[in-house]
Amino acid sequence: MNRIIMAVAVSGIWINTSEFARNEVLFKRYWLDKYEGLGLVFPSATVNNIMWAVWGFVLAGCVVFLARKLTLIGTTVLAWVMAFLMMWIVIWNLSVLPVRLLSAAVPWSIAEVAVAVLIAKKTLGRTA
Repeated sequence: MNRIIMAVAVSGIWINTSEFARNEVLFKRYWLDKYEGLGLVFPSATVNNIMWAVWGFVLAGCVVFLARKLTLIGTTVLAWVMAFLMMWIVIWNLSVLPVRLLSAAVPWSIAEVAVAVLIAKKTLGRTA
């Protein structure tokens, strides 16, 4: 049980660090411009940031669960589809996805999930 908790914690820290770097440091202006163009204010209050951190740790929990059952590739693909592809479909449908970010966001997010899976498997003491 301690290995599972540690795997979720470390994978969650990695996911949240990666998400912060991508969305707050590198691409914040794209998000602000997209929302402004829609006449909306980008939701970046403390509660929004807390919910994104929760999302990151929930994703980490899913990664750890899958990593205990699937291969590195299987876990990466399934976790990425469930977390990112489905989220982007929803926010595209709501017209708030800055589509021009996808060329950078897709490979970044795949790498993010793959590293989280590697962290989980290493922490759990499992091979890829």
